[in-house]
Amino acid sequence: MRLPLLAFGLIAAPPALAQVRAVPAQPASEQEALRGVEVFLVNESEAPIADAGPRQIEVTALDGTRMLLERLPGPTRTIAPGGFAKARYVPVSVAQAAVPPSAQHPAAPMPSEETVVQSSTGSSASFLDRFEAHEPIYGAFGAGDAGAKLQFSFAFRAFAEDAPLKLGNLRFGYTQAMFWAIDRPSGPFRSTNYSPEVYADIPFDDETKIALGWRHDSNGRGDRESVDLNRIFARAEKSFDLGGDWRLDVAPQAWFYVGSAGDAGDVKDYFGYTALTAAIRQKDGLKIALTGRGNFETRRGAAELFVSYPLARIGGAGFYLFGQAFTGYSEVLDDLRRKDSHARLGIALTR
Repeated sequence: MRLPLLAFGLIAAPPALAQVRAVPAQPASEQEALRGVEVFLVNESEAPIADAGPRQIEVTALDGTRMLLERLPGPTRTIAPGGFAKARYVPVSVAQAAVPPSAQHPAAPMPSEETVVQSSTGSSASFLDRFEAHEPIYGAFGAGDAGAKLQFSFAFRAFAEDAPLKLGNLRFGYTQAMFWAIDRPSGPFRSTNYSPEVYADIPFDDETKIALGWRHDSNGRGDRESVDLNRIFARAEKSFDLGGDWRLDVAPQAWFYVGSAGDAGDVKDYFGYTALTAAIRQKDGLKIALTGRGNFETRRGAAELFVSYPLARIGGAGFYLFGQAFTGYSEVLDDLRRKDSHARLGIALTR
């Protein structure tokens, strides 16, 4: 059924730029188009062409509904001669609601003006477009000695995406995980992990990224109790379309240690050298992510599971219902040689 529709699109759709033609898959209805319409960008020339696709295209659904679609943000792909690339489009009203104006034109430079907000504490300003989600931000609570785990994380992009020397790929990341002993009198915070990092996030296409960088993990203690891990890492992320708005993300990572580890010279035995994350997710739906890391020689390591579901689907709140479970070594750097298993439930802002 799809092949005749694509052939029809090849004839009817206007070219995005010279010798590149946008060929949309025909949705059954406007309701189906809300989930996104796949558009093939066909290079009909004899030379490679870099093209992200036209910003807007018109389509007619199988039920006769005509609609205007707008391209979702994404990198500009180089299309080989006679080849094609894929882009995703949604109805214009959905695109404008889901994507902030600053992100509707992915090739545009970063705004140079700060964003000013007036509040009861006075006006404040920042360059908000430079911040990105990094690791999950959440608060989760468990029974007994599992206690609570609070984590916040962000990545900061200092340069515009089209900055010279590929500086637009540079990121500064920071993650802080706090372990709250809510099962004890007065509920003290028993430990905190501090994790700044600097890395280059290099996109290859819409579904593949590679990162190279340095990460520091510390417990923030003094000289005698200090645990300091410094790692040079490489990680990759590949996303696979499973159909029906479901995707599979696979992210292997490897690293080596540099410098002193403080009071944890044997950390490599517990923390290892490699990790693998696999996540299955549905847009605006369930996400299950599992990360494993460890040392194959010592057979020590850890696994962490995240399960999340948007509360907006069941009540309108802009949060995620969030479950987190951990088993293995070194969840807390202060007790990196201790093996624990904990399960917690809470709320996440990002996932």
